[in-house]
Amino acid sequence: MYDSQCMLICLLMNDLLQLFQPFGVITKLVMLRAKNQALIQMQDTPAAVSALQFYGNVQPAIRGRNVYVQFSSHQELTTMYQNAQGRGDEPNRILLVTIHHMLYPITVEVLHQVFFPHGFVEKIVTFQKSAGFQALIQYQSRQSAVAARTALQGRNIYDGCCQLDIQFSNLDELQVNYNNERSRDFTNPNLPSEQKGRSPQPGYGDAGGVYGLQGTGARAVGFPQMANAAAIAAAFGGGLPPGISGTNDRCTVLVSNLNPDKIDEDKLFNLFSIYGNIVRIKLLRNKPDHALVQMGDGFQSELAVHFLKGAILFGKRLEVNFSKHPNITQGADTHEYMNSNLNRFNRNAAKNYRYCCSPTKMIHLSSLPQEVTEEEIVNHLEEIGTIVNTKLFEMNGKKQALVLFETEEQATEALVCKHATSLGGSIIRISFSQLQGI
Repeated sequence: MYDSQCMLICLLMNDLLQLFQPFGVITKLVMLRAKNQALIQMQDTPAAVSALQFYGNVQPAIRGRNVYVQFSSHQELTTMYQNAQGRGDEPNRILLVTIHHMLYPITVEVLHQVFFPHGFVEKIVTFQKSAGFQALIQYQSRQSAVAARTALQGRNIYDGCCQLDIQFSNLDELQVNYNNERSRDFTNPNLPSEQKGRSPQPGYGDAGGVYGLQGTGARAVGFPQMANAAAIAAAFGGGLPPGISGTNDRCTVLVSNLNPDKIDEDKLFNLFSIYGNIVRIKLLRNKPDHALVQMGDGFQSELAVHFLKGAILFGKRLEVNFSKHPNITQGADTHEYMNSNLNRFNRNAAKNYRYCCSPTKMIHLSSLPQEVTEEEIVNHLEEIGTIVNTKLFEMNGKKQALVLFETEEQATEALVCKHATSLGGSIIRISFSQLQGI
């Protein structure tokens, strides 16, 4: 009974960590079993404020039960959450590193980039244990190891994931027999590479399986490169929308059955940019009803394929699938959008992910001029199709509007044709609304 209770507590603690890690580093966690409560201490106040504000609008849940979040009267927690292995505090030149919330593959090269700024790294060994993906990092000096642990403990390799939990190892020397993706001796570059087999460090499991994870092709050059990871976690409360795997690494989408008489690159941009940033678009001249759309990463392209497959645009039911081409080669027949200020996910990415959905009959208009009227909005859109209802309102001092069309196809065409157009001197922004009525 005691073991089962302990296991349940560990599971609940892990669920809590999954809910709050997207907002920053969690330094301490205390479970109050008698009260069915928990206390969580973030590394700084802005992280705690962000979490509270987000879950004030989105109801978090753990194992089917709603969780309610509020500030505590405690200024400091005295009990630190520790993993099952405990924590070694006796300084040593070898560090034991555990990677938590690992959404993307971590290689020896990635670890070296993260740790070498703090001193000369002699050896790295990676392996898979029950605690997760781990690595041993051997520095030339103990001072370098101490500096690295001080600077990197609790940090994320990529923003929002791959969090570093660093302890001092009790080993005196790492034995490295091969230089490959799992181990490296930087003092002996002439070691052979190992094709298959167990981890070269006795007593640790084979790390090869972890590289079966699919990533987005992002390269680790510091900490903030994968900003979307935090935004994705924040948008969906640590989970993913139904039907989205989050493991796709193909960034390019093939769109077919387009209406070649009415479609162009900018209209495709307006539609696909709802689901992610657009890098470039190419209409296939030998197949006028086909186009390639390269998106910012694999997760964004998966959203586009999931939500747009079967959508009707200009009288045609779209076929949207992943392309066999990893990217679109730049050329005279491609349109570049990488640096476009109309890409939606450069700012407020979490909010934009949260609003992703299949086309609906209702569109949401923002960035409207303050003096705009409903009549002006109707005049701007009515050429597209029959408008059933409109509502003009103000939020945070800014004018916004909802427009309900007779069909989803009309609403889709309104978005495709009127997004980023000028109304009263303002460039308006259009998205699908998930509201059922006005």
